[in-house]
Amino acid sequence: MRSPMSPVPDLVLRRARIPRTPGQWDLVLRDGLIESVAPTGGDLPAAAALDLDGRFVRPGLWDAHTHFDQWVIRSRRVDLAPATSAAHAATIMRDALAATASDLLVGYGFRDALWPDAPSLAALDAISADRGLVLVSGDLHCGWLNSAAARRLGVRPPEDGVLRETEWIGTLDVLDRDHRPEAADHRAAAQAAAARGVVGIVDFENADITRFWPERVAAGVTALRVEASVWPDRLDDAIGRGLRTGDLLEPSGLITMGRLKIVVDGSLNTRTALCWDPYPGLPADHPHPCGVQSVAPERVGELLARADAAGIAAAVHAIGDRANTQVIDAFERLGIPGTVEHAQLVSAADFARFGRLGLVASVQPEHAMDDRDVADTHWAGRSDRAFAFRSLLDAGATLALGSDAPVSPLDPWVAISAAVSRSRDGREPWHPDERITREAALSASARGRMDVTAGDPADLVVLDEDPLELDAEALRTLPVAATVLGGRPTWTNL
Repeated sequence: MRSPMSPVPDLVLRRARIPRTPGQWDLVLRDGLIESVAPTGGDLPAAAALDLDGRFVRPGLWDAHTHFDQWVIRSRRVDLAPATSAAHAATIMRDALAATASDLLVGYGFRDALWPDAPSLAALDAISADRGLVLVSGDLHCGWLNSAAARRLGVRPPEDGVLRETEWIGTLDVLDRDHRPEAADHRAAAQAAAARGVVGIVDFENADITRFWPERVAAGVTALRVEASVWPDRLDDAIGRGLRTGDLLEPSGLITMGRLKIVVDGSLNTRTALCWDPYPGLPADHPHPCGVQSVAPERVGELLARADAAGIAAAVHAIGDRANTQVIDAFERLGIPGTVEHAQLVSAADFARFGRLGLVASVQPEHAMDDRDVADTHWAGRSDRAFAFRSLLDAGATLALGSDAPVSPLDPWVAISAAVSRSRDGREPWHPDERITREAALSASARGRMDVTAGDPADLVVLDEDPLELDAEALRTLPVAATVLGGRPTWTNL
């Protein structure tokens, strides 16, 4: 399909190598498309050119699940990833507070699922009674506050100071409302993604991004294509505006209407992913021993039907095996296609239903590396069907790889490496039977594209090495020589 973007200067990529094709080739890019692919040495039009000198050209890469504002904001927040305990996290915040005059300090990245101690409101209040402290979990599904921050954000904190799921997600929206990144921040983050071969992202930020992204493009954020989602509280607005999935949202053609995002359960690290079996070690009076159901199945069905009738496709967050079953049930009952975001723990009987119903499993392979020990602890006896990419693929599901940035880096090579190796930092592969091939991982990172063919979009990545020939560690850090979006370079290191 020809892009409606304004005319793009012609570009020729000379002396390229392309997948599964011997020799070197010249690619003529015109009007956002690959106009021709011909053996090097023939006549070429007079145009701007990049001499690739035998470098490899592949379809450009997508990140199928991001929270782009959260990714941009992350660098402004205190890094809590090193915290090995609640006491350690509190110390990190105490030290950071001493180095700033801010009356509200935000940290990001704690993962408490394996901590030896528990968060408490008192621990943070002891650090500061009048300056706000907010600690955002690495999975974005809970936040640990002190009393001053709770007052400022208009919430009542429980004894442990931790807000979870629906209450927290709403609080995070309030926290971010007055601290949106500037256009320069978005430009830098988009450029960094382009430098890793990314041509497009699916943005699931919980904000009015169908309006924000066109404004960003007008301000010069033009290095990425973006599918902008809506959450249920903005569905009526999208329908009222006549938006349908795939519609262009601004003249350049970079921003399109994405999907309705529904979050039906929580996360593994927060122990709120909805499962059939209880989490081990919880007290007998725990209100949600098997996780949290954020949206009831009946309501999920209503939202899916309403969106489908308006031409808006759906992407439903489901992490626990019970949540996945319920979401698949809803798609099957309505007879509509859709995407299951995360699909981290899947019941054995449900793999085949992914394929039979034509569902997309939008997965984040680096999460398996981050959470393998957490899964073996909190999903003990079930982790053989956790992050089960090969089982999903073999069952006929369509895989789409992403990062869930900022939960893991917005870098498709990190995801590809994790998917093909299920290993990191020299550890033995975790459930190695669930590894997928390099071809499958590359396809799932490029929306099914494996070939460079005349008539295809001129969204391309140029590489010094062939990723099909690299080991997993080399894949993780594979340099990108150039990225081309709609026929124009967005990154070059040639």
